[in-house]
Amino acid sequence: MSITTERLSSLIQRELAPIVNKAINNEKVGYINLTEVKVTKDLLVAKIYYTILSDDEKILELAENELNKANGQIRMELAKKIKNIRKIPELNFLYDEALAYGNHIDKLLKEIK
Repeated sequence: MSITTERLSSLIQRELAPIVNKAINNEKVGYINLTEVKVTKDLLVAKIYYTILSDDEKILELAENELNKANGQIRMELAKKIKNIRKIPELNFLYDEALAYGNHIDKLLKEIK
């Protein structure tokens, strides 16, 4: 990743966190934590990895649907915050399974003891 993509990723993550939680105001979903943002080299696509506190499949699906439904609004709000780039990247929201996997491993280790 070049300096440009690293800086843009960091900037998008910092600015996007409050925008996402304001746009997704659903009590069932709760707080959405953005864990990582990866921007492609051509700066056209940003992959946003997120987690939520629940591991219930229905709530995970609800969160994904809410994010996809509000994608245009979120991107427009991000464009208002970040004015020093020509085009705001397309936002792809992906659930980060690392936390859920870590919790699963932790649970298995506790069962073994």
